[in-house]
Amino acid sequence: MSETVVIASKVFVTGVQVQAQIGVYRHEIGRVQPLVVDVELDVPTDASDRLTDTVNYETILQAAQELAAQGHVDLVETFAHRLAKRCLADPRVSRARVRIEKPLALAPHAVGAGVEVVLGRR
Repeated sequence: MSETVVIASKVFVTGVQVQAQIGVYRHEIGRVQPLVVDVELDVPTDASDRLTDTVNYETILQAAQELAAQGHVDLVETFAHRLAKRCLADPRVSRARVRIEKPLALAPHAVGAGVEVVLGRR
């Protein structure tokens, strides 16, 4: 019988909705608009049944909410990079993929627009 090994292990949160002051256009300054956030983290896990052995989903949600509450950000790229860096602050995370969708960016012509960044450790 062969030994099993973990090939990949990911923690993810999808569809997080936050209200953020974001945008560079005059009509975006001084108002909030919705963002939809997806985060996927590479986190080594095993068959442990202890929350302390992995990344708690709630910390991802809280990080997105805290960033949105910090005030105006010009670009979704900036928001995505900041969130990915917050996730990488946990030493167990080796890679963070953050996707930010701005649903009203091209409305009514598109359902959404946004950016996806992937940050990792060297």
